[in-house]
Amino acid sequence: MDALERYGDATRRRTHGAAGRFPTPRDGATSLVAVSDPQRAQHHGHDGAREGVIKFAATHQSGPLPRGAVELVGLLAGWRRVLFDLGLLGKDRARYQGAAYGNLSARLGPFPGERGARAFAITGTQTSDRRDLTADDFCVVSAADVKRNHVTSHGPSLPSSESMTHATVYDASPTIRAVFHVHAPAIFEARLPLPETAPGVDYGTPEMAREVARLWRSSSLPDGRVFVMRGHQDGVVAFGKSIDDAGGALVAALARAGERR
Repeated sequence: MDALERYGDATRRRTHGAAGRFPTPRDGATSLVAVSDPQRAQHHGHDGAREGVIKFAATHQSGPLPRGAVELVGLLAGWRRVLFDLGLLGKDRARYQGAAYGNLSARLGPFPGERGARAFAITGTQTSDRRDLTADDFCVVSAADVKRNHVTSHGPSLPSSESMTHATVYDASPTIRAVFHVHAPAIFEARLPLPETAPGVDYGTPEMAREVARLWRSSSLPDGRVFVMRGHQDGVVAFGKSIDDAGGALVAALARAGERR
């Protein structure tokens, strides 16, 4: 039984008789707060390259990360170091107006899970500028409602601005267990035969979520496991049946882009 399955079993035990809530190890010790406002996000202006502005409504419960998820985020943190060193996530004054970029996530149980409620651990917002993360830099997204543009989360960090996009990828298939969103100019500019979202669709929006669903239905995305966010400068998303599988798909696309130089 891997870390994902162990977490799923623990979650089923904790949630028995507690419908509608996603508890923390210290259930009741934290309060629910509303973070961000899609109307407020518009104040920052539309910029396809900028990242870190949450564009959905989010109800977040502050508290420690569930113990069963700690091992899983440790694996994500390991891959983050690799991607950070490759410049695929991080923070650079010369790129994207100095905004941090890139985020990783992995599914949590129970499996397969209902669409819109497939829980996953994800890096917190504005954490990409650091090479090394701890469990305190992640949170759990327990539900995402595309129609309402609303995310429900809990943990020590607020959810990544790309949480809605990650949730849509997980909704595409219960076999998807990890999603990597990076900024890879080599892949973005190589014009590889990869599925692409429409140029006018911005990150972290219901429109992006619908674009991901469209690509899943009408392109080679289920097999290729990588797509380009054409309206989000250098944005690339990879996914897989495991954290290593998602990372492998991304590195393979990077290698193919290198062949075209």
